[in-house]
Amino acid sequence: MFNWRPDYDIEQRTKQHELSELESEKRLQQLQIEIEQIRNETEQIEKETERLRQENKRLAALNSRMAALLRNADSSSQTPPATDPN
Repeated sequence: MFNWRPDYDIEQRTKQHELSELESEKRLQQLQIEIEQIRNETEQIEKETERLRQENKRLAALNSRMAALLRNADSSSQTPPATDPN
């Protein structure tokens, strides 16, 4: 003999379960959108970082040339004659 009794709350629990699944799907979609945004931001940061590295290399080369020019200018200039302290 079966132990059967009616379950009056099954429709409500089924609806709650369906709502829970919908909320999970919405949350999953939202997370996927956020992941894509983060990927795009990461890609943009990587591009900007590479651009800044190139700019730093260019500035370092210019700085090095300027230092070399200043060293050459200092070595080619004549020292002023010593003055007599008297």
